[in-house]
Amino acid sequence: MAVFTEVSFDEAARLIDELGIGALRELAPCAGGIENTNYFVDTAAGRYVLTLFERLTAEELPFYLQLMKHFADRGLPVPGPHPDASGSLLLSLKGKPAAVVDRLPGEHHLAPDAADCASLGTLMAGLHLAAADFVPYQPNLRGLAWWTATVPTVLPHLEPRLAALMADELEYQQHLAESPAHASLPRGPIHGDLFRDNVMFENKLLAGVFDFYFAGVDCLLFDIAVALNDWCIDLESGRLLEDRAEALVEAYESVRPLESAEIRLLPAMMRAGAFRFWLSRLWDVHLPRDAKLLKAHDPTHFERVLVQRRAAPWHPARHRPVVP
Repeated sequence: MAVFTEVSFDEAARLIDELGIGALRELAPCAGGIENTNYFVDTAAGRYVLTLFERLTAEELPFYLQLMKHFADRGLPVPGPHPDASGSLLLSLKGKPAAVVDRLPGEHHLAPDAADCASLGTLMAGLHLAAADFVPYQPNLRGLAWWTATVPTVLPHLEPRLAALMADELEYQQHLAESPAHASLPRGPIHGDLFRDNVMFENKLLAGVFDFYFAGVDCLLFDIAVALNDWCIDLESGRLLEDRAEALVEAYESVRPLESAEIRLLPAMMRAGAFRFWLSRLWDVHLPRDAKLLKAHDPTHFERVLVQRRAAPWHPARHRPVVP
């Protein structure tokens, strides 16, 4: 949620007037994040978020906006996008594709406990089930194809030890993707970025999830892995905190039980989730873009997480083989 494109009050007001959501009263830039330009918008009718998309194209964006509407129409706590007079969810501002969505209430739980992780697991499974009849298709644009294309641009910036780690993990993930077990994993639209700062809580209850702009069709298990790697770890070391991880997976399975292939490949997918964010953070650091309020995330965090996942594969306790 950095600001790459500055928007004036009058420019935003003209766009907001077209949506029928009340006259603009206040416009404030959002700090944090690294992908798009975001502003908080307060009108006479409510509170919203205005996003100008800096990397995603007008051809890619309908998938995300329609997916958010799909969830919101089914009563899930996802910010619904607001159409213009023609019914289009995709807007335009200052020559860039844009959208206006509801602003969720509440606050982040940046130090989540097991109960918070369970709440996320329940909601994530609900999103996966609700997306089963979502027809539009778009692959995960930060999936294996992106990893394969991006690693060569990042490797020259790394010291030999890290370059070897990256090359080895990419090879592992490429072989995994070619395996019959991986091919059998349930697939569908996933959020793809279910970090704790993309979820809101109000009165200790999960109030909603936002920022679907890394969504795409992929293995449902990848969503679980990404969440485990963020919600259920010791931030200093990257070590998995098993009480939180058990709570998240148990709550998820209370809504959508995992299939045998998912159980078997969970450790490998947790490696994939760590690798994806290590790579993207390195890319942001070494190939930065100019932006007001931009601060790139530290890539060494997910380097530590990946090393931990490689060294200590994890399965939920109830799915571990019984040792006589």
